[in-house]
Amino acid sequence: MYLKRLSLINFKNYDQADFTLDEGVNCFVGSNGIGKTNVLDAVHYLSMCKSYLNPVDKQNIRFGERFFVVQGQWDVDGVDVDIYCGVKAGEKKVFKRNKATYEKLADHIGEFPSVIISPYDRDLISEGSEVRRKWVDGIISQFDRDYLNLLVKYSKVLDQRNMLLKQFYENGFFERESMEVWDAQLSHFGTQIYAKRISFLNDFIPTFQYYYDFIGDKSEHVRLEYKSQLNECSFDELLELNRRKDAITTYTNGGTHKDDFVFTINDHLVKKFGSQGQQKSFVIALRLAQFDWLKKQLNKKPILLLDDIFDKLDNQRVAKLMKLVSDNVFGQVLVTDTDKDRVDTIFNAINVAHQIIDMHQLVQIEE
Repeated sequence: MYLKRLSLINFKNYDQADFTLDEGVNCFVGSNGIGKTNVLDAVHYLSMCKSYLNPVDKQNIRFGERFFVVQGQWDVDGVDVDIYCGVKAGEKKVFKRNKATYEKLADHIGEFPSVIISPYDRDLISEGSEVRRKWVDGIISQFDRDYLNLLVKYSKVLDQRNMLLKQFYENGFFERESMEVWDAQLSHFGTQIYAKRISFLNDFIPTFQYYYDFIGDKSEHVRLEYKSQLNECSFDELLELNRRKDAITTYTNGGTHKDDFVFTINDHLVKKFGSQGQQKSFVIALRLAQFDWLKKQLNKKPILLLDDIFDKLDNQRVAKLMKLVSDNVFGQVLVTDTDKDRVDTIFNAINVAHQIIDMHQLVQIEE
């Protein structure tokens, strides 16, 4: 499986652009701000039905326009498959496969997987728990459709429960019977989400440790700890413990929407005590483990998107990452960089054929 063609209309800084891609390594080369990362983000749209960088669809429409279109033609075991993503201001996003519109975007997730390694990955360490939850949820959802449905149902019930809490507060009374209807559903969905996250981490952590040993330092022990209130009690007990607090704050204080994933090296928080090199190794290992896990679960190689990493990584980490490329661990690879000579040198050194796409030759780009 690989992406043969990519077409953009009014997407971010693009007026119109078309790319013909090779099955192996494709390198988008050009100066900063020309739109290299936006190409990778377009591929992420075709894979995950959303942007990697900006989840608000309408904000990805080119300035002054009312819509954008991203289209891709994939080769799936020798058969062409066309994927269409259309976003128009004020209207529902449209996703099509071979001109047939998906009833649910969830039906597309996992069909054309991708994994991105980007400077923005540092957010997994530096930002709050929501970023890490979304990262874990995004991985599991590409393989487990039931899990994605659970997340959607849980979110809807959580919104309804919070609305009810606000109504109680505004009206000056608390009706336990009405709340218990939502409690039962939240507990039902949340308990399953919790169990699936535990199962995922049990499989994922050994793979992550392997790639950290490969990219980083074998003498360092890394951990991903699942921090959840459900580690200490059942969901029903958690809701009961927080009932009075929920009534005062008017939102749900306990549940899987509060979960976090704690990153440590040698039992110390990566965020506080990890060196810059350790943090880089940590997030690269996370992404490589993500690639490996998805490949095994889906029985297909995700597209690997490498965004501006040659300028951000030291030579040792670049060399180790390129060894995986030369060993054919990956399938199709899309790379962005500012320096054509550097890209040529890196891939020629490992004897890997690669296509160079000079972004400055795309006259339709608005710089």
